[in-house]
Amino acid sequence: MIVKEAKGFSGRAYVVIPRDADDLFTLRRTIENGDFVVGDTTRVIKHLKEYGRPERGERVKVRVSLKVENTALYDAVDRLRITGTITNTDNELVSRGSHHSMTVRIDDTIMIEKERKWHNAELSILTRSGNTEDFILVAIDTQEASVAKVSGTHIKLIPNIYSGQSGKRYQSSRKSNPNIESFFEDVAKTIQSIMNNYGDNDPCRAIIFGPGEAKRKLHNFLGTEKYRFEKEKLTIVDGVDVAGEDGIYVFLRSSALKEAMSSSKLAAVSSILDEVLKLVHNGELKYAMGMEEVTYAASIKNIQCVVFSDAIFKTSDEDAVLKVLNSIESYGGKIYAVDSSTDIGLRVSSLGGIVALLRYSMR
Repeated sequence: MIVKEAKGFSGRAYVVIPRDADDLFTLRRTIENGDFVVGDTTRVIKHLKEYGRPERGERVKVRVSLKVENTALYDAVDRLRITGTITNTDNELVSRGSHHSMTVRIDDTIMIEKERKWHNAELSILTRSGNTEDFILVAIDTQEASVAKVSGTHIKLIPNIYSGQSGKRYQSSRKSNPNIESFFEDVAKTIQSIMNNYGDNDPCRAIIFGPGEAKRKLHNFLGTEKYRFEKEKLTIVDGVDVAGEDGIYVFLRSSALKEAMSSSKLAAVSSILDEVLKLVHNGELKYAMGMEEVTYAASIKNIQCVVFSDAIFKTSDEDAVLKVLNSIESYGGKIYAVDSSTDIGLRVSSLGGIVALLRYSMR
């Protein structure tokens, strides 16, 4: 999560940009009733006619300030719903004092203002959520490339890029004159457009893989005078011999993920799930699955780390889940939220929506 103090509020307001499901969960815990949240949303505006009924109205984008009355995660943990009354807006047709619900998604920007100065514990939760490294994945061969951005446990796929060489159903406008350098240029521009969203102090690395020598040729191309990508921000991975979207998913399920992205939340969650399955196979009871087992393990302070997905909210009360997760973090347990847009999210959902590694075995 990107966190910056808002100027002119004497420590009462912070601007935040959630980067993954973990960050939205963090906001769910830190936004309280009575806080003010400023952000972009949509609202139906109805124009009254002089004689007759008002028009059905049109949905327009507006910026509003909400006095928070309720905060809740959607069934999927990649969206946060904030409900309250509108205290200010940039559109004179929007009534102040009316009720409204704002949806906050990954990469949205909002400002959170409290009526008091933020507590150190609250700031610690926000900044701890921000200590993550993002990655750009590139699965490439001479015919196609797929680029994906990984923020925490969230994966965003960019539409495939094609070289125009034969063998693929969809080709670029250069199909009559395939040019590998132009293809690399399209890929480089896509990577650069993502990198430009990060400052000098924001960690983001590109990982390149795929069959043949295309990955090394692209790596060299990115280091040319035109683009000048820093070598330490580029990594080549061997052993993933699939390009395109399929290549992205093969990489995310491979052991290369943990090696190339060892500092990422995604690698940490993958390792936790692998360890749980290993314990299940060996008959060792150092794990808990499902809300009932995790709740009991949390009550005796026996949880080392826990992973949950949106599936848990379909079978358990949200406040009850939050209470358990807060208790786990209070004694040093680590918490990871994953959304079902990822293969890892589906794995967690299949294990009951929540799974934990324990500090010691339970009978």
